[in-house]
Amino acid sequence: MAVLLLTVCGLVMVLCLCFALLKRNQIRRYLPPGTMGWPFFGETTEFLKHGPNFMKNQRARYGSLFKSHILGCPTVVSMDPEINRYILMNEGKGLVPGYPQSMLEILGKNNIAAVHGATHKYIRGSMLSLIGPASIRLHLLSKIDMLLRSYLDNWDGKTIDIQERTNEMALLISFKLIVEIESSQIYETFKKEFDKLVVGTLSLPINIPGSNYHQGLQGRKRVTKLLRQIMEERRASSVTHNDMLDELLRNEDSNYKLSDVEIIDQVITILYSGYETVSTTTMMAIKYLHDHPRALQELRDEHFAMRQRKKPDEPIDWNDYKSMNFTRAVIYETSRLATIVNGVLRKTTKDIELNGFIIPEGWRIYVYTREINYDPFLYPEPFTFNPWRWLDSKSLESHNYCFIFGGGTRLCPGKELGIVKITMFLHYFVTTYRWEEVGGDKLVQFPRVEAPTGLHIRVSKY
Repeated sequence: MAVLLLTVCGLVMVLCLCFALLKRNQIRRYLPPGTMGWPFFGETTEFLKHGPNFMKNQRARYGSLFKSHILGCPTVVSMDPEINRYILMNEGKGLVPGYPQSMLEILGKNNIAAVHGATHKYIRGSMLSLIGPASIRLHLLSKIDMLLRSYLDNWDGKTIDIQERTNEMALLISFKLIVEIESSQIYETFKKEFDKLVVGTLSLPINIPGSNYHQGLQGRKRVTKLLRQIMEERRASSVTHNDMLDELLRNEDSNYKLSDVEIIDQVITILYSGYETVSTTTMMAIKYLHDHPRALQELRDEHFAMRQRKKPDEPIDWNDYKSMNFTRAVIYETSRLATIVNGVLRKTTKDIELNGFIIPEGWRIYVYTREINYDPFLYPEPFTFNPWRWLDSKSLESHNYCFIFGGGTRLCPGKELGIVKITMFLHYFVTTYRWEEVGGDKLVQFPRVEAPTGLHIRVSKY
């Protein structure tokens, strides 16, 4: 009897193993073509080192939908505009945010890019109440105007690294909007730790001393400690503050009542999302305007015409901002041509069918939108800086394949605030100064758009 029982158990185990192998082979057969690289590391090194060329080579070999293993995850890469649009517009069909472990741990599991469903809805609602167009018009625009006037003061006759200055500007403005009073006391300490956090978000999740991921986690820990300290001090005080953190702590709208962990993740997300994108877009706009005098002159004309309607020290209001159509076109064209954001990640919550292939549950899908920015059918002469293309009667902003600020329910909630910051910086910079490049600094465009040794310019009064 015992022998019979063992035999039956053995047969069941063999059948289960065969079924599992069969299912695995079926999934493999229905996965898109591609290569997976080394165990654990996959093809991350090639991806980070060669970037766009790696993607183009894989597309040439396997088509616009292929499998890989990057940033610690088995991943399907989509470079097809139609498929990308479908993925971005259909989050409810088994596709949720799928950012790498390094980003989730460092930015926080409650950040808006990580959550979905009802949680995403109320986190997004909370964020829009802080940084959406209504809040910009009523509260934030006048503050940004004042802060940028001060920040850009006294640059005449100086040689500066515009990358360093725009980097500082982007974080400093956001930090002051979030914690207005305390910002001047702890900003330098905060920035040092926040920079570690930012670098750690795009790294392999290897938590050993010295690694970018480890540094990012430590930066997150210290940033959290500083924010908790401010929150505790404010709760112990009866003094009110006219800033975002106070609004989050008051939680007056019960529909968006957040826990302390959610508040901290919210603050980190606002700072992170408006840091690198705003600073890099501003730097690249300065670069492109320098290289294209006709665009610079049209931009200046727009801003000086607006200034003539105002008193010398009168701040820019919402109507002024909305009238700057060419400036907005410059910002969009800069974002497109420089490709500040290469794409977004989704994760499958079940096996899903995509273009005839089966993507297994738990895999990432990299919606790689970079090449769409250079599609000659969408953007004639795509490698030419041409802001005027955004002024056509049929606005490119609402084009089906314009994913510069995301798409669907994941359209960046800080989009308008970012554009406002860049607009205001450009306004005070081009109406106050002229500039010339010095040093012939090199630019790289992947995995981040940056000038490795800085982008140096000599500034003089206009």
